[in-house]
Amino acid sequence: MTELFPSSTVLGYPRIGPDRELKRALEGYWAGRLDRAELDETGRRLRAGTWRRLHELGLAGLPSNTFSLYDHVLDAAVAVDAIPDRFRDAPDPYFAMARGTDDVPALRMTKWFDTNYHYIVPEIGPRTRFRSVPDKPLAELREARALGHETRPVLLGPVTFLQGNLDRLDDLLDAYAGILQALHAAGVEWVQLDEPVLVVDGGAPAVRHAYRRLAALERRPKLLVASYFGNADEALPALAVAPVEGVAVDLTHGVPANLKLFQGRTIVGGVVSGRNVWRTDPDAARALLAAAGATSVSTSCSLLHVPYTLRGESGLPDGLAFAEEKVAEVVALAELGPKPGPLPERPSATSGTSPATRSPYAIRVTAQADLNLPLLPVTTIGSFPQTAEIRQARVRLPAAEYDARIAAEIDRVVEEQEALGLDVLVHGEPERNDMVQYFAEQLDGFAVTRNGWVQSYGSRCTRPPVLHGDVARAAPITVRWATYAQSRTAKPVKGMLTGPVTIVAWSFVRPDRALRDVTLQVADAVREEVRDLEAAGIRIIQVDEPALRELLPLRREEQEEYLAWAVAAYRRATSGAADATQIHTHLCYSDAPQVLAAIDALDADVTSIEAARSGFAIEGLTRGVGPGVYDIHSPRIPDVAEVVKRLRGALEVIPAGRLWVNPDCGLKTRTYDEVRAALGNVVAAAHKLRESVQ
Repeated sequence: MTELFPSSTVLGYPRIGPDRELKRALEGYWAGRLDRAELDETGRRLRAGTWRRLHELGLAGLPSNTFSLYDHVLDAAVAVDAIPDRFRDAPDPYFAMARGTDDVPALRMTKWFDTNYHYIVPEIGPRTRFRSVPDKPLAELREARALGHETRPVLLGPVTFLQGNLDRLDDLLDAYAGILQALHAAGVEWVQLDEPVLVVDGGAPAVRHAYRRLAALERRPKLLVASYFGNADEALPALAVAPVEGVAVDLTHGVPANLKLFQGRTIVGGVVSGRNVWRTDPDAARALLAAAGATSVSTSCSLLHVPYTLRGESGLPDGLAFAEEKVAEVVALAELGPKPGPLPERPSATSGTSPATRSPYAIRVTAQADLNLPLLPVTTIGSFPQTAEIRQARVRLPAAEYDARIAAEIDRVVEEQEALGLDVLVHGEPERNDMVQYFAEQLDGFAVTRNGWVQSYGSRCTRPPVLHGDVARAAPITVRWATYAQSRTAKPVKGMLTGPVTIVAWSFVRPDRALRDVTLQVADAVREEVRDLEAAGIRIIQVDEPALRELLPLRREEQEEYLAWAVAAYRRATSGAADATQIHTHLCYSDAPQVLAAIDALDADVTSIEAARSGFAIEGLTRGVGPGVYDIHSPRIPDVAEVVKRLRGALEVIPAGRLWVNPDCGLKTRTYDEVRAALGNVVAAAHKLRESVQ
């Protein structure tokens, strides 16, 4: 008998483990402390625990194939055999693509739509030969059934998988057809195909073609096409002409007018936000479900983007819901059912503002000449390796002993940099747990969690703070350790700050607060910190904005307004600096070409930018530029010749007088042995090139 779609479900769930079990297993496997069987057993236990907990919470429809050892997009590439030939002979091709090997750099990595989740970008070319490899979704299906759970396999949709390579769509659809038919043969009733590309401009023709083909297959499961991260109204007519059985829509962005085209089919209403940690208003949610004609209740997107549970937390504001609590909300809403009523109003996220200004760049360059920096100055992005000893000291040592331990680590970092021959030093940030959380702990208006971990990429997690009130700075935050580091060297030391857009983007903001308004409040706090660093004698200050592109609206019509206030917030934060103070900024894994004009409009004296994986995207930047030459997200060490080649490529578009030399990002995740070897090669390459460009 054909089953109806379950009354309640989620589109995905966190996978790093409630206590970050997967993180520890991955890092143990990479270090050689665990074998592959032990790593796989950790994954099996985490999947079983997730299904068991979702069932205990009363969820009617359980998803499968949402777990990943590293990244779900990388999993999709393996499922269609899109493995570049250079990785196939590696001992573990999967992790070789994610992290690189001694001989082969990793695949490109960037942000997943407008989130802080990083994914591995598939490498698709004319020679890529797709084939169906349904092993992973079938294995998870069997695991769940052995535990007594019937699940809905989740696949990344073909249009989202390809994005910029749609000329290969027909070939890819053949592979997807094989996967769907294999799942049908295994008795699967429904398959979820995730197509967040539906909320982006221009994807409708490919969606129409793809789902007409897939829906026309014989012997296939029912298809639930899931869109999220925005309102899919523009693309829904293209999807509606295909005979897919259901659609899941993100109703937290409003009810699409074209959703009426799906009347008579399954409509899964995503009314519980998978992106924020605030409770759902049940009356507003029921009104959205009624207006959408929803037949099932779900989260707006995967719960991958929120922590596991509020259990064990304290000191947080009222009104929060993490993943477990959100599942309970979904179940409760399904039991209550839709109820017509007034639709909720959403706060305005943007509003225009005029950017603050500093003196023109040419004047600032003259004022900064007494920094006496060489051509191609070498620096790092900020953090140095955080050892286990430092992390333990942060939670175990009394204040005086801890301060002494931090001072000793800063001494070590300064000595390491001087021995390597870097030109602009950093203090290494040993006192910082995270580039956003550290500031949130010392600003009014924020609360931080004890165990609210969210996966950023691979084994890396962050604990996003909760922004619940007005933001203000009570006292200097970074001056003490920056000035201590400067006292230990004659070379300039950078003060290190996180920019206002990034602090807001990587926090859970109370939903009734307009993003522009809270970002400008944070900008004022950062501005005060810049002034205090400058007054303490710090001549170079880096204000990082890696999330500038992340908050960019997915619809082009909304982007200009956002970029106007985001740039204005950054310039407000830095505009108090004197001409003689050199302001740096940094962006990593942020698809910089999409917002290159806005990056230039930040008006920083020097912009460092991720480039080792993505290539140099620096044309159009009119001030100092530091394209990353060392991929710090991989254990691979670039040799001198490789760094020289990258720098020569940069010199083709950036004059030597404006070119800086630096890694892609901070060095927190690397070991000291790796850092010494890599930075030694980077310095040697810079010195070699200086001789040829003098």
